[in-house]
Amino acid sequence: MHIRPRPWARPELEASPFFAAEPWTLKNHWRERFPAPAHPLYLELGCGKGHFIAKMSAAHPENNYLAVDMIDTMLGITRRNVVAERGGADPENLTLTAWDIERIEKILGPDDRIDGLFINFCNPWPKRKKHKKRLTHTRQLEKYKAFLAPGAWLRFKTDDDDLFEATLGYLEEAGFEVLALSRDLHSDARYAALEDFPTEHEAMFSERGIPIKYLRARLKAPAAPAPGAD
Repeated sequence: MHIRPRPWARPELEASPFFAAEPWTLKNHWRERFPAPAHPLYLELGCGKGHFIAKMSAAHPENNYLAVDMIDTMLGITRRNVVAERGGADPENLTLTAWDIERIEKILGPDDRIDGLFINFCNPWPKRKKHKKRLTHTRQLEKYKAFLAPGAWLRFKTDDDDLFEATLGYLEEAGFEVLALSRDLHSDARYAALEDFPTEHEAMFSERGIPIKYLRARLKAPAAPAPGAD
């Protein structure tokens, strides 16, 4: 997403108690940032303007949330949306940070034990030579596996047909199993009760009549050793 730079964004982020300015120093220690470190910790990769994470974190104080985006301006808008959602108060169960998600392994490690991963309407990178930059590409999924807790899930939404179908292959290659899937989420009665908060992209695409693709996946359990195997 292209967005005009906002000079106020970084100063406001630096002054915010729920912004982590040096995320590399928190690898394997993200849970310690929260007053309730034992609560489930969920990660959103590419939070955009923060409409989703603002509402999700406010609706679920029993969970902790970490939202990552590379662009300060985007995170500055997210910060404002989060505070507005809470009537001017700063959240205790949400941390924002700025980082290049392609290098996510530099700031997250096994001790962070992420319980769930949200990827909402990421860049589809349609040119073949750019496919490895997709946040759902096998190369990226292998990185996520290093910090996902046992039984953790990945939830993905997109408007892009090619990215969605390719992601099904990437998940298989990386050892994930798909638990739920819809190629037209808003018209699918099976998911009518899905608790959710649309991103700005989801609202925009839905208004245009573009079907929203959705899936939920998790790592396959390790195969049990054959009887008598060493």
